[in-house]
This record gives sequence, structure tokens and C-alpha cells, in this order.
Amino acid sequence: MEQTLRVCVYGATGYTGVELLRTLQKHPYVKVVSITSKSYEGKLLEEVFPSFSTSYLGKLCLTQEPEENFDVAFLCLPHETSLHLVPELLKAGKRVIDLSGAYRLKDANLYPKYYGFEHPYTDTLKEAVYGLPEIFRSDIKTARLVANPGCYPTATLLGLYPLLKEKLLEDDTIIVDAISGVSGAGRKTSQQFHFPEMTENAFAYSVLNHRHTPEMELVAGQTLGRDVKIRFTPKVVPMSRGMVCTIYAKARVKDLHDLYLEVYREEPFVKVIQNPPMTKHVLGTNLCNIYVGYDERTDLHVIVSAIDNLGKGASLQAVQNMNLMFGFPEVLTLDQPALFP
Repeated sequence: MEQTLRVCVYGATGYTGVELLRTLQKHPYVKVVSITSKSYEGKLLEEVFPSFSTSYLGKLCLTQEPEENFDVAFLCLPHETSLHLVPELLKAGKRVIDLSGAYRLKDANLYPKYYGFEHPYTDTLKEAVYGLPEIFRSDIKTARLVANPGCYPTATLLGLYPLLKEKLLEDDTIIVDAISGVSGAGRKTSQQFHFPEMTENAFAYSVLNHRHTPEMELVAGQTLGRDVKIRFTPKVVPMSRGMVCTIYAKARVKDLHDLYLEVYREEPFVKVIQNPPMTKHVLGTNLCNIYVGYDERTDLHVIVSAIDNLGKGASLQAVQNMNLMFGFPEVLTLDQPALFP
């Protein structure tokens, strides 16, 4: 489907918004026509980010509301802002890719506990398609609303998917231990992410109630066909971007490596590798690198997955979803190698 797709990016000056623009400006069938920002309203994009001075995007003016008609909207907004904006955009005939968590959970009753608000749009919530292409590709192609997955769920679910798909999970409790770069916290300043506080430091957070836990459990349970409990502990480490999830699970067979190779054989962005992955090898990409090992002493499989939290964990996966929704080649603008060193 070769057409010029008119795109609006809401919240264009946050980390996910900028990463989206960096990728979309190279897309041969996309024209970004509107970019919004409350913080930088009235400024040209190149005034805020001089790196865009060589792109047509640099001359776009940041506005509070879109000033041009568009076909698809990317929402890089706070959860509660997206919550109310999505139904309006759908009513106006737009297709939407929401990078917030406002439409990821199918159960509206979970939102007060994990997001701190009631979810009044239950019909829209039911319509939303979870935007993990390796699992829901066919649904994404026809979706009006795609709920782009969280970064931790992306790395975790891709790490677990072959095991769940083939019903080989023996114990219904899975342990996930994860680290993430500081950009996962967003661009707003706070004391704990201030340089003197963060450098030479690492800490766990939301240990008992992280909002990505039900997201993982819902998709994992749907894939397996029964409920799954995930004991998830996230940590922040002093690097800008990147994520590693270490997953501990008990399976009915000892050797899973060949299964993982087969399940992901045709997937352009998931690579099963021989050694535990490094964040440097996925930096700035839409890749997920996965290692699968078996520990005989504990009878546990150890699955390690690495992504760029702003790439496959957010913006580049959103572009992958857009490509699927509009019939473009899935890998278009997403096949670049990692930034190195």
C-alpha cells in the first residue's frame, strides 16, 4: 500500500516522542504534519532539538492541539490524558497507536489499583489490540486502536512466548528480575534521577505493585490458556537506555533452545543467541535478543532478553505496528544496526 500517510505525534518532545520523530522522518510513505507539546508550544522543533535542523520536521511548529488533518495519531502522553483523548480520536475516524498504558489492560477493574484512576471507556478498552506483533500480528493489521506494550512486558513476553505457546510451562509462578536505563522514567526531572543521585547507584522500585505486572500476566495467561503469576522486580541502573530481563521458569523439557529458534525463525526483530545478551547490541534498534539456558542444579530455565526500552520497548515497536496497520513492509525504517559503541 504505497500512499502518503499523514501522521500526528502527540507529546512529541518527550523521549518516546523524539524517538518516534527520528524514525518517522526517514519513512518514505509518511509525512508528519502535526506535533504537539504543552511545554514547548509555539517553538519550532529545531529550536528545541537542533538535531532536527537537517530534516523537514525541524520547521514544524509545536502546538497544544493539532493544526493539520491526519490519518493516524501516536500518543506519547500521560496515561490519564490518553484515556480521554483516544475515544475522541476514534470518533473522528482516526486510527490510534497509544504508547501509554491507558488501554493495555482488558480488565477495567485493574486500573484503580495499578494506575490510580477509574476506566470509564470499557467498550474502547475491549476494542484495543495489544501491540506486540510477534503474538498479535493479524489483529494489529485491522485495528483502529493499538495499545503499544510497556517496555518490561515486551522484553518479558518475548522471552516467555515460545514456552507459553507450546504449553511447556510446568510451574505457574514465573520470576522476572529486570534492569532498565533511566530514560524509562521519562523526561521530567525528579530528585532520584538527578545526576548526583543516580550515578554510581542502582535501586529497585514498585517491588510489590508495578503496573506492568498485570499486563504481563494477562497476555501470558491468554497465551498459555490458564492463569499465570509473575513475581516481577524492576530496577533502575545508571545508563540512559536499555533493558535486560532475566526470567526464571520451570518447563517440562530441558532443552528449549531449538524451540526458540523455530518459533522466532521468521521474526525480523527477535534473535535467539548463544550467550546472554548485552544492551549495547540492541541500542537504538527494534531488536530483542534472547538467550535460553537450563540450570540443572535448580531445575530452572534462565531466559535473558535485552531490548532498547525506547526502541522495541516503545517508539520503534509503535512504528512496526503502524507499518502493519497500513500495509507497509513491516521492517520499513526499522532495519538499522545498533548504535555502537
